[in-house]
Amino acid sequence: MTVPSDASPMHTQSDPEDVLKQVGGSWHWALGFALATLIPGILVLVWPDETLHILAVIIGLQLLVAGGFRFVTAFSHTDGGGSRLAAVLIALLAFLAGVLVLRHPMQTIGALSLVVGVFWLMTGVLTAYVAIADRALPHRGLTFGLGALGAVAGIVVLCFPVDSAVALTRLLGLWLVLLGVFEVVMAFALRSADRRVTRTPPG
Repeated sequence: MTVPSDASPMHTQSDPEDVLKQVGGSWHWALGFALATLIPGILVLVWPDETLHILAVIIGLQLLVAGGFRFVTAFSHTDGGGSRLAAVLIALLAFLAGVLVLRHPMQTIGALSLVVGVFWLMTGVLTAYVAIADRALPHRGLTFGLGALGAVAGIVVLCFPVDSAVALTRLLGLWLVLLGVFEVVMAFALRSADRRVTRTPPG
């Protein structure tokens, strides 16, 4: 049996890795990820009569959504220095943290602080590593800054324990907003870079 001559091009065009690479590297995807961080942070801060249960549900869902965004974004990285592997690991950590938070939404303040703090610290360090290792990564300085901010957020949550749901809500909400704003800046920086590339004449 002969294979149609157009089978290979069709396969190439519809290859899942190529699709994920294109989507994950777009500024629209980066902006979506930023909003997925910023909006839960705002909700946590303005939600009236916050309870630990509500906080855990919002944080857990945010972590799961962030894991999805991170997984797709991982395909936009080159393999140099294991940056793609590190990005996939960040996505897996987000999924794991989200499941842990949602599995026991009535958990204690200390447990929720520990899960979120460890997640932010580890992902912050890994993001900084990706910024250093992947020389082809656009806006490496901003990426490193985002990683450093995430690591600081994790350290703050871990080292300054709170004893009330309201205090924890304010702390986590504030850091989500700060991280979200930084990610919005990243998204628009990527948009500016894309526009410069588009306007640059070939050759």
